[in-house]
Amino acid sequence: MEKAKEMETPMEMNLKMNKDEGKLPKDARSFQQVVGSLIHLTITRSEIAYSVGVISQFMQDPRTPHLEASKRILCYIKGLVDYGLMYEKGNDFVLQGFTDTDWAGDTAGRRSTSGYCFNLGSVAVSWCSKKQSTIAFSSTKAEYIAATMEAQEYI
Repeated sequence: MEKAKEMETPMEMNLKMNKDEGKLPKDARSFQQVVGSLIHLTITRSEIAYSVGVISQFMQDPRTPHLEASKRILCYIKGLVDYGLMYEKGNDFVLQGFTDTDWAGDTAGRRSTSGYCFNLGSVAVSWCSKKQSTIAFSSTKAEYIAATMEAQEYI
């Protein structure tokens, strides 16, 4: 990984992963350790939350495409090692919340993925990207579920 090329994004655009695609890696444990570390890293790196959430679905039975996706996230992080959260004195600390969802983005289970982000001033202080627990039969319902998730975090 030391000689790996830095990536501009943590995941390929429109990448769809499934559980039966690719070969089994020789050592599934290393994939699980990398994903565990990436999950911990999402505490301060909100931009990888979605990508890590996608690959973490394959912890029990990882395949080579899942391993490659985890390596891509590591290559993305490699290019941003010096970046972090920064709170500047005198900033206007107004709390703002944003939410979004994809409708039925999970092709296998047809569940939507929701995400929210709260900013205090210009700095993100809370974020989440999570697959919805129920199937939304319309994009409006998927957005409503996402807004509910955001409101619960706000309270």
